[in-house]
Amino acid sequence: MLQKKICMVGAFATGKTSLVAKYVHSIFSENYQTTVGVKIDKKIVNIGGNELSLILWDLYGEDDFQKLRLSYLRGSSAYLLVVDGTRHETLEKAFSLQSKVEESIGNVPFLLVINKSDLTDEWEIEIEEMDKIIERGWTVIQTSAKTGLGVEEIFQNIAEKIMER
Repeated sequence: MLQKKICMVGAFATGKTSLVAKYVHSIFSENYQTTVGVKIDKKIVNIGGNELSLILWDLYGEDDFQKLRLSYLRGSSAYLLVVDGTRHETLEKAFSLQSKVEESIGNVPFLLVINKSDLTDEWEIEIEEMDKIIERGWTVIQTSAKTGLGVEEIFQNIAEKIMER
């Protein structure tokens, strides 16, 4: 069975841990738990008749005090760049992180995940901005770790991108 490492990357409190918990364990908690270092989970998916073991590395969020340790990215086959739709600055952070990740591990598949779609009335990211990002060739998917919207889709999509390589 193939095993592929996928890193969850983004600013602090964007919902990286909640997305993984929803995907792997089908749970969501309102209690915020900051990730210290890295948390690793695993899930087996079927892609085109092939079993693929996704090794999900949930990395702590980057903020003004804590920078992403690029060594955590080593060996990654793909990554999910997670943004909080209610905090525009997390999108700016995602652009910065995407450049750092690409410099570190090269051009591997990634998705821009705009989380917290259950709170769209509080969103600070406009549809026009998302359209411009898509025009750059990025795949953008809206999710909600709370409701489950888009959660299966992001992991299925990134697994398919890995298998296409």
